Amino acid sequence: MKNIRNFSIIAHIDHGKSTLADRLIQARGLISERDFREQILDDMDIERERGITIKSQTLALPYTGEDGENYTINLIDTPGHVDFSYEVSRALASCEGVLLLVDASQGVEAQTIVNLYLAMEHELEIIPVINKIDLPSADIEHVKKQIDNELGLDPEGALLCSAKTGEGIEEIFEAVIERIPPPKGDPSAPLRALIFDAYYDPYRGAIPALRVFDGKIKAGDSVKFMSNDSVHKIDEVGIFRLEKTPTKSLEAGEVGYISAGIKKLGDTRIGDTLTSDTNPASAPLEGFRESKPVVFSSIYPISTDEYQDLREAMEKYELNDASVVYQPDSSAALGQGFRCGFLGLLHLEIFQQRLEREYDQGIIMTVPSVLYRFTLNSGEKIIVDNPQYYPDPSEIAYAEEPYIKASLLFPEKYTGAVMTLCLSRRGVNMQTYYPDPARVELRIEMPLAEVIYDFYDTLKSITQGYGSFDYEIDDYRKSDLVKLDILVNGEGVDALSMIVFRDKAREWGVKICNSLKEEIPRHQFRIAIQGAIGGKIISRSTVDPYRKDVTAKLYGGDVTRKRKLLEKQKRGKKKMKTIGSVQIPQNAFSSILKTDLTG
Repeated sequence: MKNIRNFSIIAHIDHGKSTLADRLIQARGLISERDFREQILDDMDIERERGITIKSQTLALPYTGEDGENYTINLIDTPGHVDFSYEVSRALASCEGVLLLVDASQGVEAQTIVNLYLAMEHELEIIPVINKIDLPSADIEHVKKQIDNELGLDPEGALLCSAKTGEGIEEIFEAVIERIPPPKGDPSAPLRALIFDAYYDPYRGAIPALRVFDGKIKAGDSVKFMSNDSVHKIDEVGIFRLEKTPTKSLEAGEVGYISAGIKKLGDTRIGDTLTSDTNPASAPLEGFRESKPVVFSSIYPISTDEYQDLREAMEKYELNDASVVYQPDSSAALGQGFRCGFLGLLHLEIFQQRLEREYDQGIIMTVPSVLYRFTLNSGEKIIVDNPQYYPDPSEIAYAEEPYIKASLLFPEKYTGAVMTLCLSRRGVNMQTYYPDPARVELRIEMPLAEVIYDFYDTLKSITQGYGSFDYEIDDYRKSDLVKLDILVNGEGVDALSMIVFRDKAREWGVKICNSLKEEIPRHQFRIAIQGAIGGKIISRSTVDPYRKDVTAKLYGGDVTRKRKLLEKQKRGKKKMKTIGSVQIPQNAFSSILKTDLTG
């Protein structure tokens, strides 16, 4: 084990994590120049377009140190976004050290600090690395001061590199060997391995990625997952190069994969402990918990006869992303569909794009919501993730909604604008800190429902791209919540209803009615679009009808002839309104998602 090093790269979004991984791979000659492409570990189109890592990857890098020893360096890559922080924590639990990447031009950001705390919780060796030193705007001395003041790390121990040009890469390898300790474990003890990721292969089933802490694992062994007691026989073990490479066995301290004909990715839960079926460990490794969705939305096929195709696509998607939770749902307006739970709004966007691109599914998504908690007069507590199940208002004793603890970092000159934004989203307990004279850290508590729409985009806009944001779920707090119904010609459209804070209900109702007015086509009769709380109408827009000029054929005579024709037309339109149905186009539902509800 003394020649093994397990490490991860952690960083704020866009600080060069994937580019640094590219240079590490090239430096070890794992891929030829001809076959190389940027972001080699990001194999999804969406990852490459957005420049973010969605699915973490693992890689075993061979390295010969200056001491002449041959080492195996396991790079356990991690996603960068807050929505996937649980996956990051499991990857860190499999390492002994991390490279904490800091952008030489942007300095320490909100998520840099959060990732530092995650690494400290796991008692990892932390090596600060200042990246992008080739940029004209790089201020290395200033960043070193931030590393000292904000992170509490030794700035003199910080490595300098440029992942773009390859400068400083060899120094990083040597620092990993010298400063990150080798793994500990007992090869003769009963098997205990931590599953930190899983992949789905259409021919071989689910393939867990794991770090062996104790014991040994080889092909032919019978193993058990300790969270659900399912038993499987291993047909292959191996390590990760750019392709999966089979080996004879995996021993304590090593990182690799197993193939055991596991049918569902959901059976291999991230954070679970794998042990031997014949000689099981007495206790699992610490830290396993189910990933809990925080944002909910319903999806429906654009055409009702495509429901079966959507069901099959959802089943295939679940094999690649076990953190999506879904169950059948139905709507009077949109037919049959699914109610889905996501780890955050980015997770929801990725899900929508992958479903449309990889599985060729045209879908409609309802407005995202969060889990609300209602206590009834009888003392019963109910959890509501769908406005359709909003309880009778007369039976509600009080309502609660989830709050988050948010941390925002931004240049000092944007303080007023950021504070105004946070207060407009019902922020409370605001605290400001000054890590250095030019930057402000704002800590504030806000309702999750106020953040899931466009908060991050708005923050980036008002700080000209320099603001950074991170959050963690806090607790439930009492709130005055109501159900906002949208009525079209007096008929409620269940797919458009939502649970909102009472003081913002009228503002949201006006924006949704105006948005729908632009999307619903004109009919032969006037269409009323209304927002209502219970029986009280709080907003209204009207789609004017087409109107034929029935008096065009008149060329004189008494005015009563004209009035007679207009009265006849009026009676006809009134009759048409009672029997006519309003056609709501599919894009009317998606337009609500694009409406700036919280601005």
